[in-house]
Amino acid sequence: MPIRQLPEQLANQIAAGEVVERPASVVKELVENALDAGADRIHIEVERGGTRLLRVRDNGVGMDPEDAPRALAPHATSKIADPGDLVRIATLGFRGEALPSIASVSRLSLTTRRTEHDEGVKVIGGEGGSEAKPAAHPAGTTVEVRDLFHNTPARRKFLRTEKTEFGHILDAVRRAALGAMDVAFTLVHNERTHLQLPAVESWDDAERRVGRLLGEGFADNALHLRQDSEDGLRLSGWVVRPTAARGQRDQQFFFVNGRAVRDRLLSHAVAEAYRDVLFNNRFPGYVLFLGLDSAEVDVNVHPTKHEVRFSEGRRVHAFVRHTVEQALGADTPAAAAPVPAREGVAVPDQKSATENGPSPPPSGPSASNGGGIAPGSWAKQGNLGLREAPAAYEALYGAAWEGRPAAPPADGHAPAGAEPIKGEAGGEVPPLGHALAQVHGAFILAQTPTGVVLVDQHAAHERITYERLKRTFHEGGVERQALLVPVPVALSERQLVLLEEEADTLVRLGLRVEASGPRNAAVREAPAMLVEADLAALVGRALDALDQYGSQRPVTEAVHEVLAEMGCHGSVRVNRHLSREEMDGLLRQLEATERAGQCNHGRPTYVALSMADLDGFFLRGQ
Repeated sequence: MPIRQLPEQLANQIAAGEVVERPASVVKELVENALDAGADRIHIEVERGGTRLLRVRDNGVGMDPEDAPRALAPHATSKIADPGDLVRIATLGFRGEALPSIASVSRLSLTTRRTEHDEGVKVIGGEGGSEAKPAAHPAGTTVEVRDLFHNTPARRKFLRTEKTEFGHILDAVRRAALGAMDVAFTLVHNERTHLQLPAVESWDDAERRVGRLLGEGFADNALHLRQDSEDGLRLSGWVVRPTAARGQRDQQFFFVNGRAVRDRLLSHAVAEAYRDVLFNNRFPGYVLFLGLDSAEVDVNVHPTKHEVRFSEGRRVHAFVRHTVEQALGADTPAAAAPVPAREGVAVPDQKSATENGPSPPPSGPSASNGGGIAPGSWAKQGNLGLREAPAAYEALYGAAWEGRPAAPPADGHAPAGAEPIKGEAGGEVPPLGHALAQVHGAFILAQTPTGVVLVDQHAAHERITYERLKRTFHEGGVERQALLVPVPVALSERQLVLLEEEADTLVRLGLRVEASGPRNAAVREAPAMLVEADLAALVGRALDALDQYGSQRPVTEAVHEVLAEMGCHGSVRVNRHLSREEMDGLLRQLEATERAGQCNHGRPTYVALSMADLDGFFLRGQ
C-alpha cells in the first residue's frame, strides 16, 4: 500500500481517540480552557450524560473575531509560541489538539466576545472547515458540543449508560473545582442542578466546598498540612486521619502547579507515609497541591496531560513523603483535642494540625499551594481491644512516667501535692482526661474536658512502644552483623549498576553487598535484626526502590516490621489489672506519641465521645 497524507478530518478523528475518550474528557478540556482564560465563573450544562449536549460557558477574556476560527484548526494555540516555551508551561492546555479533536467527532459551535468589543463571533465547525459569523454574547466564551461521536459509531457503542457517563462528568467537575477554589462552578444535567459552588473567599468557604465535593466524613477527619522546602518545593492541602481511610481510592487528588495528575511517584510517596498506620486493604484520602519551578516538571508526556515527569523525582518523592509523615505524626491526642471554652477566655483557633497554620485556598488554575481545612471536631475512632503486668510497664518506662500522677501511699490517702484527677480541686485536665475505670480488662475509660474516651490499652501501649523502639533504632544507627556464609543474590544488569552507584546508601542501611559475577552479588553484612530475613529478596527490593523513587524504604520497612513485632509482644495484654495511676501514665504517654490514633497494625487506639454524643444516646434535650 502506498504512503499517503491522511485527510485533515481523519487525522483529527485519530487524535480524538487519545484526547476524547468519553463525554467527561470533553468537559475536562473545555473547563481547562476556561480556567486558562481567567474565568471565575464556569457554567456546565449536560443532556443525556453528555451524548446529546455538552455546553460550557465562562466569563474569561474571550477571543478576537479573527482568532476564534483559528481555535478549531489543528495545533493552533495561544499558549506557546516556540520550543523554549515547552520547558516552562504555566497553563493547563498548550497542545492545540482539544477543540479540533472534539469538533471532528461532534457538532461543535463556539461563541465568544472580548470585553472591549461590542459584538462577538460564532464559529461553527464542520468537515469542510469552520464558518464564522457575528453573534451577540456576553464577555467570555461558550462552547457547545452536540451529538458526540455521531460520525464515529464504533466509539459511541463503547459508551456506558447515561448515569455512568454523567458520573464521570461529575468526577471531572469535582476535580476541577478542588483545583480551582476561587472559581464558581455550576453543573446542570437534564435541566437539574447537581452542583452549585460559589467561589471560595474564606476558610469556612473552603471547608464547605471540600465537604460538598468529598463528603463531611472527609472534612471532619482532614488534617491540614503546609510545607515549603529551602530548594523551592511547596506542598499543601489535606490528608485524612488513618481511621477515616476508605476501601477504595476514590478520594485521592493530587495537583502539580494547579494541574490534576495521576502520578505513580506521588501516590507512592503518600502511601509510604501512611504505611504503618493503615488497617489492611484501606486507602487514605487526600487533596494535595505540589508547587515547584515549571522547568523541573515535564507535562508534555501524554495528550490527556494526566501524567508528568520530574527532573528530580527522588527529591520530590522524599519531600512529599516526609511532609505527609510529619502531618500524621503531629496528630496526637493533645493536638486534636478541642479546647473547652471558659468564661472570659478566648478559645484558640484549631484549624491547623501543623505549626505553620493554614495557608490561603489555591488561587486559580496556576496556583501551586493548596488550601487548608479545619479538622473540625475531635475525630471519632472505631472500637477495638488488651494489657501486661504493671511491673512490666514500669520496667519499660521507669517509675516516673512523664505526667504520671503520684501513686497513693499504703494508707490510701493521696499525698500532699499529688496531681488532681477530674473532680478533685484544681489542676488542668489533659486531652485524654484521667482514668475512671478499666473495662473487661481491655479498655480504659477516661473522662475528658468534653466527654469521655475509651482507650484500647494494648493497641495504645503497642503504638507507644513501637515509636520508642523506632526512635531508639534511628538515633543509634544500624547495627551491622557480618555473615559467616555470604548470601548470594541474582541481579539484573540495571541492578548491578545501581549496586555500584548506591553502595554507600546500602551500607548506611546496614547492607554490605559486593558484586561477584556478571549478574551475581553477595551480601556480606546485614542489619543485626534482619540476619534471619530473606536478604536476597530484600536487596532486590531495595535496589528497585532506589532506582524508581530514591527510596530506602524496603530495608526500613523490614526493620520496622521487626520493631512492630517487638512492640506488640512487649505491650500490656488483655485481662491484666492496671491501677488507676498506671492507666493515667499510659494516657499521658499516648498523648505525647506520634501517630497515636492507631496501633502498629492500623487499628484505632481510642474512641472519643462528646457530651453531645452521650446526650444523643439518651435523647436528652430532644
